[in-house]
Amino acid sequence: MHGFANPARFLRLARWLMPWLLGLGLVLAFGALAWGLLVVPPDRLMGDTVRILFIHVPSAWLGMAGWSTIAVASLVELVWRHPLAAIGARAAAVPGAAFTAICLATGSIWARPTWGTWWVWDGRLTSFLVLLFLYFGYIALAGAAQRDAQAGEGASRVTAIFGLVGAINIPIINRSVVWWNSLHQPPSITIGKSAIDGTFLWPLLIAAIGFSCIFGGVVLARMRTLLADIQTEARLRRKALG
Repeated sequence: MHGFANPARFLRLARWLMPWLLGLGLVLAFGALAWGLLVVPPDRLMGDTVRILFIHVPSAWLGMAGWSTIAVASLVELVWRHPLAAIGARAAAVPGAAFTAICLATGSIWARPTWGTWWVWDGRLTSFLVLLFLYFGYIALAGAAQRDAQAGEGASRVTAIFGLVGAINIPIINRSVVWWNSLHQPPSITIGKSAIDGTFLWPLLIAAIGFSCIFGGVVLARMRTLLADIQTEARLRRKALG
């Protein structure tokens, strides 16, 4: 892991990997969406509203995966002081928040004809809304830590601790439909089995892979941008001191 701690080595890898992830992700995501919208038949119970799940479900997975990335990177920053960990966590925050917002929006659109309401305060929806607010809090903390140069390592550690504490919400989201009586359907895909018919499952999985590649490409692009900003700021400080 520390082999990629060198920013120059990381940038060389990211420069090569980023366009491949974005290109593959766009092809898979748009292909899966076209498959889901144009080929997959209407569901027996949900009708054509089932098609929104090809965006909703991958967005839900990536909303949780984004915060999981923040938590792992925060742990690496706190324990091993990996120089790129904080940058990786910050880079994952904005796309993670975007996918969380997309999940909430598409879920509300799906709920209106299915449940007869745009929103219910059940465990799954409420915990996912909390996740979006956690993203907003993390982005604000990380931005403040970056602006306040005098805060130094202490502000970065506070941000990393927040990233770790916020991870408590991830298992709550995952198990909410099991722990509490909810309008939201129980888990359809678990380890080793699926309650989804293959007609819908395959384009859903391909969409999830495609959106995951896009997420990875965006995170790498943001890491490159953040590193460039840090390097530019360091050069300006050296010139100012000189």
